[in-house]
Amino acid sequence: MVAEVPAGVGPVADTDAGAQAQGWPSRAAAYYGLFVIILATALNFLDLQIFNMLAQTIKADFRLTDEQLGFLLGPATILFYVFVGIPLAYLVDIFPRKYVLAAGVTLIGGITALGGLAQNFVQLFLSRMLVGAGGSAHAPGSYSMLADYFPPARLPRAIGLLQLGFISGNAGGVYLGGVLLTLVASWPVTHWMGLTIHPWQWVLMMVGAPGLLIGGLLLLAKEPPRRGVAAQMQAVPWSAVLQEIWARKAVYLPLFIGLAFSATEFYGLGNWRPAFLARTYGWQPMRIGQWLGVVLTVSYLLGAFVGTVFTEWLAKRYKDAYVRAATILWILLAPCEIIAPLMPSGELALLFVALGGVFAIASAVPQNAAIQRITPNQMRGRVTAIYLFMFIFFGGFGAQLIGSVTQRVFHDDAYLWKSIALTAAILLPLAAFIISRGVRPYGREVERLEALEAKGG
Repeated sequence: MVAEVPAGVGPVADTDAGAQAQGWPSRAAAYYGLFVIILATALNFLDLQIFNMLAQTIKADFRLTDEQLGFLLGPATILFYVFVGIPLAYLVDIFPRKYVLAAGVTLIGGITALGGLAQNFVQLFLSRMLVGAGGSAHAPGSYSMLADYFPPARLPRAIGLLQLGFISGNAGGVYLGGVLLTLVASWPVTHWMGLTIHPWQWVLMMVGAPGLLIGGLLLLAKEPPRRGVAAQMQAVPWSAVLQEIWARKAVYLPLFIGLAFSATEFYGLGNWRPAFLARTYGWQPMRIGQWLGVVLTVSYLLGAFVGTVFTEWLAKRYKDAYVRAATILWILLAPCEIIAPLMPSGELALLFVALGGVFAIASAVPQNAAIQRITPNQMRGRVTAIYLFMFIFFGGFGAQLIGSVTQRVFHDDAYLWKSIALTAAILLPLAAFIISRGVRPYGREVERLEALEAKGG
């Protein structure tokens, strides 16, 4: 993609050329690290999905509008990511990553539990902001560690396995949320030390507890050595990171912008899916949890498998395989998400949700592997943070967008399904088109890196 690189940027990228000469961690150390990272990822998404399952109950007890509820489901968790998350990614590049991850997952658990004591919209909003802060460095640290645990040929497989954390957190959160809501439904409102605690708030307290255990398990993981000679030194400044992205903008920008469009719809839809099933088809929390839990588990597991196999198959044939695979999978995803809310029954809607889930999770494998493959090690945490910021920031406002469209365009809570269909029809085709613009530039960039690695080896 970039045959000539501005001064000060090329040498940084070139330092990864020596990676082939370094030994890799043992399989046991690599897979234990992957295992605890999967657990921490699962807790991140478990918290989010259970909170989504609580949305209708929270709205009733705190007397919120859809717009306020949209803020809790989306922007509340991303505002701190903007101000704290990207700066925290600097810690990923200069400190042992397992400590950063352990601190984050512990904070998520503790603040989630404290959210169970919130007394109003503002307090609950603040608690969700702090949860977002706790999780902000998780993905940059996780992907950075995996890229140093596993050689490039096995990285897609490791990232495919990492999706098990996303899958178990999302599917388990939906199912567990339904079970716990049913469990506490008969509990009385509690008054304690001047606080009013609604039954659903006990659910938040239960969900937060595992964070301490997972944080301890992360501390037992072996920190993998960073790949590349310069990776052993102090991280490069932010100016060099931004210069690196701009020098390879033909590769990075389609991935960043395409992810933003896709996340606005996909993340927003995921947040509203339980409310969609309740409002459109009259489903109760237990039924939503059981059906959605099974659908997401099966489709996401299949998606992780399909994404890994499809990406590895393409990689044997094309240098641009990672971005090519992501483009194809997003093209397949778009019609599924558009059709799902138009179905006459909840079961048929979930059939298309399942198909969409397969392609969505499958696309995550090549997308994330693409960023790790081309980014210099000592910048990987911050570049990944910026990349994932596009997903979290625009995805969070996707929840807000759907809520606002329902309230301000269709003027009826029952028309949530129209908001979902409309946003999907606009945003997902745009996402697929934009990501496709990076296919050829990415292939040229991989060829350049392979030439450097061969020369360095």
